[in-house]
Amino acid sequence: MSENRKLISICVPVFNEEQNVEPLYEALLPVVAALSQYEFEILFTDNHSTDGTFNILERLSLRDPRIRIIRFSRNFGFQRSIFTAYANARGEAAVQIDCDLQDPPSLIFDFVRKWEEGYRVVYGIRGSRKEGALMNFVRKFFYRLIDSLSEDDLPLDAGDFRLLDRCVLDELVKFDDYQPYVRGTVAALGFDQIGIPYNRSERQRGKSKFSFRELIGLALDGILNHSVVPLRMATYLGLVISCLTFLAIVGYGVGRLFFARNWPPGFATIIVLILGSLSLNALFLGIIGEYLGRIYKQVKRRPLTIIEREIDYNVADSDKGPGTHSAVGNR
Repeated sequence: MSENRKLISICVPVFNEEQNVEPLYEALLPVVAALSQYEFEILFTDNHSTDGTFNILERLSLRDPRIRIIRFSRNFGFQRSIFTAYANARGEAAVQIDCDLQDPPSLIFDFVRKWEEGYRVVYGIRGSRKEGALMNFVRKFFYRLIDSLSEDDLPLDAGDFRLLDRCVLDELVKFDDYQPYVRGTVAALGFDQIGIPYNRSERQRGKSKFSFRELIGLALDGILNHSVVPLRMATYLGLVISCLTFLAIVGYGVGRLFFARNWPPGFATIIVLILGSLSLNALFLGIIGEYLGRIYKQVKRRPLTIIEREIDYNVADSDKGPGTHSAVGNR
């Protein structure tokens, strides 16, 4: 790397993206060439793709030594892939971009400009999205729900397309979280942050790797990682139900003793109270169980990801063969 030029890392998580790897690389080349005052590395984190993605990346790395590849031993999930990329980025700044070209690489110019102005975090704010009306509504609802529940100020409609300064990267990798929610953690770190609006394009090749169930899981990660409000809601609701139940018992007793000695046995009342208490117990145990499950996974101290193979032709003997295991996380 040149002594006079700062290095910027472009981080790209991939999983079964054989149709998109080369188009993304070709789209990044004009951006890299135009920002000639910087040097670049392009770091791909492969979540153990089962198609030809890794082979294509390997061929590209032979053509362009700026490409680095980290292949995991299995699919560890999107958020862990991003976190591992940040942990291994060498640049003075790191830009994360998805491989499907829905986020425009040209926006990196604006990211870098804001970074040069002194901002430590620059993130894209998604405007219009070429998705169904229902999915757009669900996403917007989720962003606003998590922001209202979170103890941290989280940016609305911001995804993972962002630039992070080196000082933010150094703080981020200190976090020891088995189920990271990176966009929320970055927001919670503070520093000078700014958003840039843009319109997200439609995926042209391949299929989205996020099922509806995985989107729900991401929403839960965001809420549970940044808020204890669900636990407090359970506490408050339980207290309210207890008070109402107590008042109902008192009222029923007074009515039974003074106004209607010959009331029939309160079978319906008992059934309602039993079913209500069972429902509340199930709800509260579910909320508590979500938090306990995360604590359980955290205390097991498993590595966040395991690197099966790493290719970096800028470092001597850095092409590690299969069987090499490097743990990331839980430092």
